[in-house]
Amino acid sequence: MLSAAGIRSCVIGGLAVQRWGEPRATQDVDFSVLAPPGDEQRPVDLLLRAFAPRRADARAFAMAHRVLLIQSTNNVAVDIGLAASPFEVEVLDRSSAWVLSEGLSVVTCSAEDLVIYKLVAGRARDVADIEGIVRRQGSGLDVERIRRYGALFAELKEEPELLRPFERHWSG
Repeated sequence: MLSAAGIRSCVIGGLAVQRWGEPRATQDVDFSVLAPPGDEQRPVDLLLRAFAPRRADARAFAMAHRVLLIQSTNNVAVDIGLAASPFEVEVLDRSSAWVLSEGLSVVTCSAEDLVIYKLVAGRARDVADIEGIVRRQGSGLDVERIRRYGALFAELKEEPELLRPFERHWSG
């Protein structure tokens, strides 16, 4: 639906972990959808016409916080980040299709970008996901990209240890 409307998007959460890391159960689906400042309304309205909101004020919440919270037709929670930063646009540029079966594919972020998202989130589950991604992808990872953006987000978040979970598992 989004691609048919010319709106770029990709999966950035647990479903992307299935592709790049150690498969695990996930309770929701996380997407990144291109929505430059001033153009958020179009993807938000398109998605709200197709899916039920999880909040009565979903549209206003999305505009204020750049996250749209909806429910899929099979009652799965879907969190949609409205992408606008240079990093988020790069994530979309670097995303690729993952073929699940004949005629069925989903676009996911790259393994490196998933590691970066997981570093920023920093929950115990995210650290475990980073370990699984490093284990599965090994030397195929663009370590320089992870370190460059990890350092940037460490500075922005004032968390100097942000890269530690990656470095602990990287032996490259």
